[in-house]
Amino acid sequence: MQCVSTTIQRLNHQQLTDVESKDFNIMTISIIVAMAANRAIGINNQLIWHNSNDLKHFKKVTNGHCVIMGHNTWLSLPGQKALPNRRNIIISDRLDEAPEGYELATSIPQAIEMAQNEEEVFIMGGGSIYEQFLPKADRLYLTRLDKEFEADTYFPYINFEEWDLVDLEVIDDDPQVDYSYRFEVWERKQ
Repeated sequence: MQCVSTTIQRLNHQQLTDVESKDFNIMTISIIVAMAANRAIGINNQLIWHNSNDLKHFKKVTNGHCVIMGHNTWLSLPGQKALPNRRNIIISDRLDEAPEGYELATSIPQAIEMAQNEEEVFIMGGGSIYEQFLPKADRLYLTRLDKEFEADTYFPYINFEEWDLVDLEVIDDDPQVDYSYRFEVWERKQ
C-alpha cells in the first residue's frame, strides 16, 4: 500500500470514481482552512499563528456538523480531545481503535461512507487530506491572511476560475494580530 505522510492511502482516479458513485454528491463536502498569503497552513504539526477570531469563526461554522481530519491534525488538537458538539472522524491507518469521542476510518472512501447521511461535512486537514478532497469539494471556507509565514505544510493550489465567491468579510482592524485577513466562502461552479 502506498502511503502519504505514512498515514493516508492516496486515492487513484478509480477510487474517487467509486466513492462518487456511492452517493458522494448527496452531502456537501466543505473544506475549512486558514492559510497565509503563501498558502502556508502549518509547521511541525502545529498552526503557525494564533488568531482567536478565526478560531471562533471555525467553531461557529462547524458547530453541529461532522468534521473529518487526518491523523496528524488529530495529534495537533489540544490533548487530542474531540471537538465538542461535532461528529469527529479521523482518517488514519495508524490507530487500532477510535479514541474517545471520535470515529475511525482507515481511508477517505470509508470516511465518506460513514458520513453519508450528513448534510454538510467539513474537511479540516491536514495537507494531504486537503489535497485529496479539493477536487471533490463543493464549498471552501477560507480564512486568508494577508501575511506570509514559514511553513512545512501548504494548502494545495486553488484554481479560482472553478469557484464563485459567495461571501466575504474583511478584517483589517484586529488589534490581536499584525495582519489583515478575510473570511471567504467559495462554491464550486456548476
